[in-house]
Order: sequence, then C-alpha cells, then structure tokens
Amino acid sequence: MADQDKPNSGYMPGFGNDFETEALPGALPQGQNSPQRCSYGLYAEQLSGTPFTAPRGQNERTWCYRIRPSVRHTTRFRKIDVPYWKTAPNIISDLSSLGQYRWDPVPDDGAEKTFLTGMRTMTTAGDVNTQTGMAAHVYLANASMRDEYFYSADSELLIIPQLGRMRFSTELGQIDVGVRELAILPRGLVFRAEVLEGPSRGFVCENYGAKFDLPNRGPIGANCLANPRDFKTPVAAFEDRETASRLIVKWCGSFHACEIGHSPLDIVAWHGNYAPCKYDLGTFSPVGAVLFDHPDPSIFTVLTSPSGFEGTANVDLILFRERWSVAEHTFRPPWYHKNIMSELMGNIHGVYDAKPEGFVAGGISLHNMMLPHGPDRDAFEAASTAELVPAKLTSTMSFMFETRFPQHLTEFAAGEAPLQENYAECWSSLGKKFDGTPDGRG
Repeated sequence: MADQDKPNSGYMPGFGNDFETEALPGALPQGQNSPQRCSYGLYAEQLSGTPFTAPRGQNERTWCYRIRPSVRHTTRFRKIDVPYWKTAPNIISDLSSLGQYRWDPVPDDGAEKTFLTGMRTMTTAGDVNTQTGMAAHVYLANASMRDEYFYSADSELLIIPQLGRMRFSTELGQIDVGVRELAILPRGLVFRAEVLEGPSRGFVCENYGAKFDLPNRGPIGANCLANPRDFKTPVAAFEDRETASRLIVKWCGSFHACEIGHSPLDIVAWHGNYAPCKYDLGTFSPVGAVLFDHPDPSIFTVLTSPSGFEGTANVDLILFRERWSVAEHTFRPPWYHKNIMSELMGNIHGVYDAKPEGFVAGGISLHNMMLPHGPDRDAFEAASTAELVPAKLTSTMSFMFETRFPQHLTEFAAGEAPLQENYAECWSSLGKKFDGTPDGRG
C-alpha cells in the first residue's frame, strides 16, 4: 500500500469477504471471472490459497487480470544458495536447543544485503513437507531488490519491522510498513522488497501451516483485540516493464531461480480474498484483569495459525503493548511458569516489564517447551513490594511467536548471532524466601 494510495479495508483477507480494485477503469470484468476476451487484452489468472473444495467460508482465491500470464519464463528453474535462510526440519545433532536463550540485536556488518540475502534464521519448528510449524528469522536489509522478485511456495511471511521502513511491491499492489506495524505476504504471492528508510531490521515468522487468522474471542465478544477493519489491503498497481529480471522461488526449503524478460508485477486489476495486508500494532486493543489475578498471555493474541487440535495453535502471534495495569492483590508481571508451547520473543522497542535489564530493543529470547522461565530478580522484587495503584506501562512493545512445536536453534543462532552467554544468571540470585510464617513476611 503506497502512502499516497487509499487502501482497501474493512476485513482481514479471508473470512470469505472479497475485495476488488483496478488500476485502469473497466479492467475488472463484471458478472463473471474469466470472459472469453478480457479488457485491455489482459489474461485472467486465479491465485488459490486453499484447495478448490475448501468450505465456502474458508475458501481463498483471487482472480487476477494481468498483462502476461505468470507461466511465462525465459529459462528453466535452477537451484541457488541462500545460505542463512533455513527451513524445518533443520535439527543439528550436536547443537542443544534445550535452555533459556537470549540474544542482543543482530548487527548489520555493512555489507550489502537485500531482504532476501539478509535473512538470518534463528529457529525452525515442525516440518515444511507436512505443512506444519514455522521458522523465526531476523532480516537485515540495507539495499533494495532490483529487477529481482521472490515468492515462497512453502509459507506465508509475517513481517514485523524493528528499524527502518520497507516497501513490498507485490503483484496485487504496494505495502509500505515500518516500526509498530506488520505485513503479511501470502504463500505464492510474488513481491519485490525495497528499503525506504534504512538500514532496516525486523523479525519474520515464516508460517508453514494454516493461514494466520483472527482468534476466536469467546466471552470477550465482538470487540477488542485485533479488529478486522484495521487490516489494510493494497490497491491495484502494475508495472509494464520489458527488462531482464530474475524470479526466485522457495520450495520445500530449497531456493530456485529463473530468468524472465519483464516485471512480473503486471496485474492491472484483481478481486478476491487472498491478498497481502498490513496492520498497525497501535490499533490492538488489549484486555486484562480489572480486579485481581493475572490472566494467561493468550488474551494478547493478535493472530493465530490453527493446528488440527482445537485451542492448540500451529503458531500464535502475541503482542505486549502499552496498557494499564490495575489488578489488586496481584503479582502483575508474568509469573514463573513452564509451558507446553515454545516461546520466541522479540522486543520492538522499550522495556519489557518482566525483564527490565538485558532484553533490549531488537533483542530476542527463546524459552522452549516445558523449560521454566519468568521475571528476573529485580522485576520480582519490584513487583512484590510495589504499591498496587493503577499504573500504565508505557514505551513498551514486544511480541511472541508461540508454537506447539519445539524450536530448534540454527547454526547462526548458536554461533554467529550475539548470544548472551550469561542470560540464565538473571535467576541465579533468586533466594529462598520461605520463613514459616503464613503471610511470608516474617
């Protein structure tokens, strides 16, 4: 979505709701999808995000009216190497993923990197071949892709910038995204990534499983959390450029390239419900306890990729943003716990309340399934003795990629990324407080 363009909005892609947009008047056929001859000499082509026979409310497809059919290549695909982008299963036998891990921000060494070549995989989970699980990446981008295009046949990409600003020029239009926003690029959609303000750094959840959706709100009702109207899809925009270009495809964890003689971003009009979108994280409306006790962090779910087990996600996106804390007689930060889900957190900006030191903007932490974690000593002491008046958490925004699968470290995460070797020491000074008195105060 270019800043100067008015986006489609109203509903998140999916849900059976169609968008329609055309860059030239009359480019969209009316009353049918594939007329014998399309306006302007365009080709009709369908992009399907689900099987043809998916239930009506879950069936996702978009009809595209383009200058050239996407099947047109000038060379066959050949395998290429994208060395830092890894795909599950990527289990390294002599590398332990069992432990509490935290990293400082991954630095940019100054070498030229595009969104594609600057991708650094931190963890992988599940198996791309069975379309389950995810990978968590950091991207570093200081150069735009030029006459080079990409799509993933493996996954949809959820992108959360932490520094800088990116433009994703896609087949269905442009999306500009910066800090405190996210973008979702569907599986199979061709795009070119451009650096608008750089160098740029951010986080990526590569989702192999079911498409991200809004979570069911249950007793919360019809409002709050992420509202569908705040997800914006792009307006149609096209490029009619005859120039030598390269198309790269990620398929089953390997990368393949072919040459094409034109820009593939040549869709003049489209209608459907399978489209990229962006979302302003500042529009997320959190809910919480208004009397006592600490609810589970699942109340902060922005998006969920469901698995075959109800209530157990393939992957959830959780957001911890600015909010009021008002609970009485309650330890307000996250408590100590072990979880059947594996949690990778990233700090977008500010201070996270359970880790006031060490978890800096751009940093990452990993707590795999059934490994205990929680506040460090300073956070525990401060929360245990604080006057429990209404207080607002400000200048804070962190997220969590939470998955039912164990997250395995990559060689980059274990070796090259700036691992905080002493992270686990943040709990070593937690002392025994048991003194035999009923109120624990001696």
